[in-house]
Amino acid sequence: MNLPNKITISRIFLIPLFMIVLLGGFDWGTWTIAGEKLPVTHFVAALIFIFASSTDWIDGYYARKYNLVTNLGKFLDPLADKLLVSAALIGLVELGAAPAWMVIVILSREFAVTGIRAVASAEGEVIAAGQMGKLKMWIQIIAISALLLHNLPFAWIGFPFAAISLWLATLITLYSGWEYFVNSKHILLKSK
Repeated sequence: MNLPNKITISRIFLIPLFMIVLLGGFDWGTWTIAGEKLPVTHFVAALIFIFASSTDWIDGYYARKYNLVTNLGKFLDPLADKLLVSAALIGLVELGAAPAWMVIVILSREFAVTGIRAVASAEGEVIAAGQMGKLKMWIQIIAISALLLHNLPFAWIGFPFAAISLWLATLITLYSGWEYFVNSKHILLKSK
């Protein structure tokens, strides 16, 4: 268990804490900023989510810099990302902050890609994350963070950044899923 894998596992362990703070029903008060009410629990949950998301970059940096890339890390890292994003999106649906249909589209892509990776693995192939998949992940993180923070600081100028970023995340998720299917169709066609 090397340092990057420990960092990845810490990301997984932060998910229950994030969900408890976000959905636990705690009353830690509310801040009113630019006419927007921001529950303190949403702010704290956003900080936990942003910190947990940043560990994705940190574990990857250390794994590459010190040549600590392992099969366990290749498995855990995308799993941790998917668990974190899925938990956050489901929590946002529960709060009424994200449309369920968008979340279903995003999560469906994640499950489908995981399935393709499993088929590829059974065929002895490893499919690395493409640039569009990495972009998708970061836009999802930005959208989720903006939604958790109730569109602050953009609410000050009346710009719907959170809504636009969620739409963008959904569209890029669809495109990256399509790209993933096209690039891996040879695996699906030859699998038995």
